[in-house]
Amino acid sequence: MEELHRQGRIVQSKPGTVPRQKRYLDEMPGMPVSTWWDDIPPVQAQGAERLGYPTQKPLALLERVIAASSRPGDVVLDPFCGCGTALIAAETLGRRWIGIDVTYLSIAVMRARLRDAFGLEDVPVIGQPTEVEGARQLAQSPGGRYQFQWWALGLIDAKPLGGVEKKGADRGIDGVITFTDRNGEIRTVLVSVKSGGVNSGMVRDLKGTLEREQASIGLFVTMEEPTEPMREEAATAGLFHSELWNRDYQRIQLLSIRELLAGTKPALPPFVLPTYQQAERVPTKMAAEQREMFGG
Repeated sequence: MEELHRQGRIVQSKPGTVPRQKRYLDEMPGMPVSTWWDDIPPVQAQGAERLGYPTQKPLALLERVIAASSRPGDVVLDPFCGCGTALIAAETLGRRWIGIDVTYLSIAVMRARLRDAFGLEDVPVIGQPTEVEGARQLAQSPGGRYQFQWWALGLIDAKPLGGVEKKGADRGIDGVITFTDRNGEIRTVLVSVKSGGVNSGMVRDLKGTLEREQASIGLFVTMEEPTEPMREEAATAGLFHSELWNRDYQRIQLLSIRELLAGTKPALPPFVLPTYQQAERVPTKMAAEQREMFGG
């Protein structure tokens, strides 16, 4: 007590009160984290982090798990990675990573988050179709309708109608893309995906859907090659004129899976908005190292 008093480590708020020992933060070991983690709140319904994915976990939670169980440079494997929160946490903390999921919707969300947060534009994806026959097998597999649809939407960076949770009646709309035009006006691109036989009547239906929804452009994505009558029907929809860019765009565009796999992209105004909730950009040197891990 005398030595602490000599060091000025015994303090009283005022005469007559109980003396207390002064402690400094760097001398305190802190309280070990217990097995009950109630200090990390769940992802809030209206929070900026929320993507709408039904099983999304807080990024802070996955960062704690990975920081406590691995070292920088280690490889983190998430075999059921959903919307990719563990991969974002691993990249942020300087870990390499491998994520696995069976749904193409998850893959699309993960790739968008990694691109927005770290600038990883070409994350290798193993097991997705790379040719028309593989895409056809995907569409014909059990439960393949939605998997094919989500995969095809991912090829053009379109968001599934209703977000990442919804299945069911779509009123002729499978996906949505939005872009900004003159005076900040938000314009809509509607996407219809067909994995089976197609005809000009389906293009006509999309034209009617554009009118009903007051959308600017429609994309008709099809497994089979569009026929000449389909192209003629699409031409009757006319053009959309962008006031901001003073340029015309075909109002209904037909895109085959063959063309998309070959690198063709829809002709849209430049100011296309992010497909999913945009992740905050995170500066890290691991982005380049992650590409090297996959031989990129």
